[in-house]
Amino acid sequence: MRRLLLLAATLVATSSAANAQSSQPYAGLEQRPIKALSQQQIDDLKAGRGMGLALAAELNGYPGPSHILELGDRLDLTPDQRIQVQHLFDAMKQEAVPLGNKLVEQERELDHLFSARIVTSESLKAALVAISETQALLRESHLKYHLSTSALLDQSQMQRYAELRGYQRADGAERHRHHH
Repeated sequence: MRRLLLLAATLVATSSAANAQSSQPYAGLEQRPIKALSQQQIDDLKAGRGMGLALAAELNGYPGPSHILELGDRLDLTPDQRIQVQHLFDAMKQEAVPLGNKLVEQERELDHLFSARIVTSESLKAALVAISETQALLRESHLKYHLSTSALLDQSQMQRYAELRGYQRADGAERHRHHH
């Protein structure tokens, strides 16, 4: 009986702790300078990093310039391929960094509308339209360079890339089945 009571008390305590945690999933986030963005997201946007924006390309066999440069030796890139991929990477950064900075500022403005309690239906809609346009341009800036990069690689390099990134086994079989 004592064991049963101890077990019941443990379950109640665990359940209460879990409920308290689940009812406060955003606790602490109210201290962030831009509530909708973590510091890591802000840093990534300002640095022009992909943040998963190009996963549609990456996971469907269109590698991006950053990862190709990282794996260049293992992919046996030719000197000409390295130069071309570096140009693509530089061009992508040149586009992505200003867009990332713009998105951070737009998120800061949206946050200000709410924190200053001056948000209206009209200002909200305008801010969200501007943010969504910038997000689309930023995502395009990453995706289009995946498209351009894959055009520079031969089939064996594409296969090796997929293996190195863990998308395919060495025997060429895909790791996961695609469901259509």
